Amino acid sequence: MNRCMERLHNGIIKENPTFVQMLGMCPTLAVTTSAVNGVGMGLTTTVILTMSNMMISLLRKVIPDRVRIPAYIIVIASFVTIVQFLLEGFIPSLYDSLGIFIPLIVVNCIILGRAESYASKNPVLPSIFDGLGMGLGFTVGLTFIGAFRELLGAGQIFGIQVMPSGYMPITIFILAPGAFFVLADLVAVQNKMKMKKAKETGLPYEICRDEDCRNCTNALCGGRVFQMMNEESVNEDKQETSSDEKTLEKETVEKTSGETDERNEVSEQESENGQPKSETETVNQEIHEEAVEEVVDDGKEDK
Repeated sequence: MNRCMERLHNGIIKENPTFVQMLGMCPTLAVTTSAVNGVGMGLTTTVILTMSNMMISLLRKVIPDRVRIPAYIIVIASFVTIVQFLLEGFIPSLYDSLGIFIPLIVVNCIILGRAESYASKNPVLPSIFDGLGMGLGFTVGLTFIGAFRELLGAGQIFGIQVMPSGYMPITIFILAPGAFFVLADLVAVQNKMKMKKAKETGLPYEICRDEDCRNCTNALCGGRVFQMMNEESVNEDKQETSSDEKTLEKETVEKTSGETDERNEVSEQESENGQPKSETETVNQEIHEEAVEEVVDDGKEDK
């Protein structure tokens, strides 16, 4: 149960798909002209995300690895079609407001990403809570953006007049540029709060994943940066070691061939002086083996 609650907390706060991971920007910017649209789009995505995670987790050992992405899309598209018909039949006003963005949920990177990275590798119950947490986090993000845009652009929240009658609506916030302005402001406020908390506690503004630092979503975390630097240095060390080994091997071959040539010359002179050829070959072989051992020992000492 602790693992399930952790998935909820991660999806809503730590790994919020809208404000932290910056996923699903198409519906985030296009649909959130009002808080009602944000809630409707968020809850629709939540239902589809939860159901698709559950089904993909159930079928994770059945779906062949080579066709997993097409299989995931088929599962997601099936649930999208069901939800689309339900919205059209029971909430036609919301269906008309969301329009083409309902069928586009099929290719939403949040749903496909969670299916690939989590649901296909984990049991059913944690996958359900992962989809629920990510969906609720997406809903919270859309609702906040829609509420601010509706408040500044129309003076209302959820269709209720909030601003005084003399308030002049700022129309740009209902238009497309207003979505970028509100999103940027909300992300800036969130980062400011996290940085302030980090200064007070003396800890990084997001608790790092010790078990998976390289894939942490916190791009500003020092641990992630250091991990990437360490990986680059390790790769450089491997390349230098490989080049050193090749150089050492080349020197060994050259030295051995030089020794062999010298021994051959000596053996030819000795054979002319009457020394048996078999003894010369034995001497050449012993000298060759000694030279190889010396070069190998030198290489080990250098390492």
